[in-house]
Amino acid sequence: MKKIPVGVLGATGMVGQSYVQLLSAHPLFEVVFIAGSQQSAFKSYGAALRAKGMSLEGMPQAILDLPVRSMDDIAHAKSLARCVFSAVDTQTATIYERLYAESGLAVVSNTAAHRMDEDVPLLIPEVNPEHIKLIDFQKKYRNGGFIVAKPNCSLQSYLIPLFPIHQVYGITKLVITTMQAISGAGYPGISSLDIMDNVIPYISGEEEKSEQEPLKILGSIVEGRVLHAQDIAISAHCNRVPVRHGHTVCVCFGCKKKPRLEEIQDLWNGFTAEPQELRLHSAPAHPIFYTLEKDRPQPLLDRDRDRGMSVTVGRLRPCPIFDGRFVALSHNTLRGAALGGILNAELLHAKGYL
Repeated sequence: MKKIPVGVLGATGMVGQSYVQLLSAHPLFEVVFIAGSQQSAFKSYGAALRAKGMSLEGMPQAILDLPVRSMDDIAHAKSLARCVFSAVDTQTATIYERLYAESGLAVVSNTAAHRMDEDVPLLIPEVNPEHIKLIDFQKKYRNGGFIVAKPNCSLQSYLIPLFPIHQVYGITKLVITTMQAISGAGYPGISSLDIMDNVIPYISGEEEKSEQEPLKILGSIVEGRVLHAQDIAISAHCNRVPVRHGHTVCVCFGCKKKPRLEEIQDLWNGFTAEPQELRLHSAPAHPIFYTLEKDRPQPLLDRDRDRGMSVTVGRLRPCPIFDGRFVALSHNTLRGAALGGILNAELLHAKGYL
């Protein structure tokens, strides 16, 4: 099968480089277009990475030889590719993602720029694959192009295990406490003097995203837009911790119907969804892995489960205030970033949108 030609916007950043590396060995996609900042434009991709002191390990020479294009070179992207993966900063994405979509390209975004737009699917394939129907409304005024967004990198760790609970018992309230890895801050990240021997109890914009984005993801489509879930209250506390990769989240949950905790374990152990049914390349065989060890999950031991795409859950137990509580972990730079975006694109292809 001929591969689908794709581009990567922001390819010299940490997430962009991850996109390029993962796509270089992908059976469905082929990188043919790379765009970056003005500082990187007009260099080869390899030279641009070297200039930023970034590793070239694992990159095929054919990709290292690709020229880095200006973000304004939209016509060239359109002549080569059918889809672009966006890993630029939010300010740049606010302008350019719409321009690329309006040129007729599919834009699979890793950024926050358009996540809350009413006609843009905010997609976790195991949770709300039906939201891709919003694309049909977008394509009418974007020359056949569209934007699909991936949620904030911490959401996958707790929203995937909460989803089967919500389906059966109806989630009504959540208290979320995140312990987020330093790689979530991007490159060059946080000063070592700030994060070593320390916890930073504030990440700009994270608590707002953690309280708002789940309501859109769990909402329903009405007349070409998402009607957010109205009956769920969320309180989030977001912290940066000295862990390299892996976002850990402590969750307390309340439900409309009183759940039995042993039934929740069964729901998790048996949970599969559309990506598994479609056998998408990047989909984990088991989206949720429940561990019985009292001291798990741990980032060092559990973040790489099933290529970093499974969510590891543990310590499900009663809560004296809510109906239950648990700890969850996901790999923020794989499930929560580039590989999660690639899974979105695989679902789009399976559904006939790419």
